[in-house]
Formats: sequence, C-alpha cells, structure tokens
Amino acid sequence: MKTLRTLCLAGLLLPAVSALAEAITGETEHFVYRIPSADEPYVDTQRDNRAFAFLGTKIMLSEDCGKTWPHVADFPEAQDITFSVLLKNGSVLFATRERLFLSTDSLKSHREIIVKRPDGTDYRPHTPVDPKNPGWYFHSLDGEHCFEVGGREMLVWGNYCNVLGGAVPVNIYYSTDNGETVKLAYAFGQNPRFQQKGAAPDDPLLGDPTNKLIARHIHNVTYNPAEDAFYACTGDIDRGDGKEVHWLRGTYEAKADAWDWKHVISVDSNSRFKAGGMNFIDGRMYWIADANGPAIANRHDRGIFTCLPADFTDTSKHTLLFNPMFESANMLYQDGIFIATHCAPASTYQNGIIWSSDKGRTWTQHDLKVPGPRSGCRINRKNSDGWFRMDLRKGWIERAEVLFLKPKG
Repeated sequence: MKTLRTLCLAGLLLPAVSALAEAITGETEHFVYRIPSADEPYVDTQRDNRAFAFLGTKIMLSEDCGKTWPHVADFPEAQDITFSVLLKNGSVLFATRERLFLSTDSLKSHREIIVKRPDGTDYRPHTPVDPKNPGWYFHSLDGEHCFEVGGREMLVWGNYCNVLGGAVPVNIYYSTDNGETVKLAYAFGQNPRFQQKGAAPDDPLLGDPTNKLIARHIHNVTYNPAEDAFYACTGDIDRGDGKEVHWLRGTYEAKADAWDWKHVISVDSNSRFKAGGMNFIDGRMYWIADANGPAIANRHDRGIFTCLPADFTDTSKHTLLFNPMFESANMLYQDGIFIATHCAPASTYQNGIIWSSDKGRTWTQHDLKVPGPRSGCRINRKNSDGWFRMDLRKGWIERAEVLFLKPKG
C-alpha cells in the first residue's frame, strides 16, 4: 500500500485535504484517538469491517477496517466526493457534488445513478452559471443513513448544502433497492436567498415551486422504529423570506412506494428545535441543539434534550440532559455511548468532543487541540475494531481530516 500512496500523491495537488505530515494519536480518560496523515487514504465512510476511501485520483475499498485496500479504481473526480454509503448487500453508493454513482462489484466498475422524481421522471441537476460551483446535491451533515424498515434496508438522507460549492435545491432522497434506484422523498421550496449568483432575472429558482416551506439545508434525517416513522430537521435562520428551521415527520408506504410528510414545527434560530443529531432509543427521542442568532434574555436555548416523540413540541415535557454551551448539530448513540461535536467557529474549544459513556447520565467535554480549529460531522458507528469515525472540517464545513475514536474499557 505504501507504493500506491506514493504513486497517488506524486505530482498531485490535494485541495482541501489534510496537510498533516504524520498521523496524530492520543488519548483521554474515555477514549483513544487517531487522525491519519496526508499520505493515508481519506476514509469517507465505514460500516462493520468495510471502509470506503479516496486518495489522489483513486477510490478505494477495504474489507479489514482500513488495514489494507485491495480494491482500488481510477476516479478523476475523487477530490470532489461529498457523500458515500456502504450498503448491507455490499454495494457502494457515492457522490461528487452533483453526480451520484453506484458500484456493485467492489469498485471494479461503477455507473451513474440518475435520481427519479415521485412520478418516475428523471430529476436532473440544474445547469450552473459557474461550472465550478454546481452545488452539493448529496452531501450530508449526519453520517448514518441505512435503516431496517419492514424487514429490508432503506437508505434515506438529506443534503447539507448552500454553504460551499454553489446554490442547490434542498432535498431528502431514498432508496429501497440498495442504491439501484434513488428517488426524491421530499423537496423543499424555492428559497430566494440561496440562488445562483449571476443568474438572469428570468431564470427559474431552485427548488420545488409548489412547496411553501423553504430551508437552507438539512441537518439530520433518521428513523424511529417504534413509530415506523422518519424525522427530518433543517437549518438555518429567518432571512426575511420565511423561517428556514423545520421539523418534518414522514411515513413510507412500501406497496405504493409513497411518502406522507407532516409538518411538525417551524422556529427561529435561537431555539432548541434548531438542532440535529437525532437518536431514538427505547421509544424516546434525543437531539442536540444548534441554537444561535440573537440571544434572548442573554441566553441561547441550547443543550442535549430528550422526550417522548408525542411530546416533542411541548418544551415543558423536555428533559435537559446536558448543556455544552456551544452550537452543535451532530450526535450519535451506540452501545451506551453518546458522542457529539462542537461547531468550532462558535466554540472556545479547538476541537470539542462531547461524551457520555453511561447512556447520558453523566457527560464530559474534551478538547483535541491538534490539528487546530475543527468541527466534527458525519459521525459513523463503530467499525468491527471498535472505532467511531467522523469528518473533521476546517472552520465549519471545508474538508480537513478524519478522526477515529475508540472507547476505553
């Protein structure tokens, strides 16, 4: 593998990728951690023993938690990859900024997947005014998108967009056939604040013209098996054209291949409902607040909260488990462990990690100061070797490094 890494790096510029000369390792009282060096593959996602990565102009697949990379393929747009997921059947679905691809044979080949509208017609990306900025159609802020629904795996996710890469519509996507077909589950309306720069006045706006709900991007989509329902939450603020922070509840009817989405709540930015990191555990919902905007009574409505889904809109029924005091929209629960992250531009921490290893009874925060100000996102469940994986982003969203965390004990 060292030979492959050297070949991939020779004479190539790797924009927006970590420049770490050596791997960073360390530990706290709760976990050990590792940040790979720049000449190692960028692990974009993991599942059990498998990992999908890219390096230079190569895409790569490991079957032993990243120790070796036996499956390697040329992919000139590797540095534009914004999304990937490993399906239960072994397939890999991955995306650049505006194009989606599927490999069913361990990267020996891949083909483009065209998203379908609910009526079966093709949903094509818009033609960008600036070809260098086609928008992030498929990039996600959360890291887990596969759910067991009705005895089969469903892939459901929403795009975190309109921060870098150009204006783009805000959508929820899904697949029930291992990525062979990807369809629109929900399309938000036309937000006039996020349209292409330089577009002609009569150019159509991006988004669904029939939907009055507008958003800047989606923070999180996840599934509650107790209700057989999906929940989605969005950002960002009210810029004068309507609230952008919404919660939706969606149910899927497999026989009809149809969705029924209900609007739950819309709020301003200084609210616990401006959030992400949803997790459903034993019939309860848990989430972490991304509240910002003007403070009310010198405070922001932040924290990690829990309640019964039926009580979600009633704040008097919420239990505050912990207040990290900083914005966050990323949290994942597995095996009694909650792991969440700070939004670096809003935090006094360089690289804040929020941690509970006792099902949320006690909490602590760690600051992994190297390699500098970073925001963690796209958190993956532990691999077969027991390591969580997440992206580290410069500032808030520009790609930097990968962080692996392994709980102690």
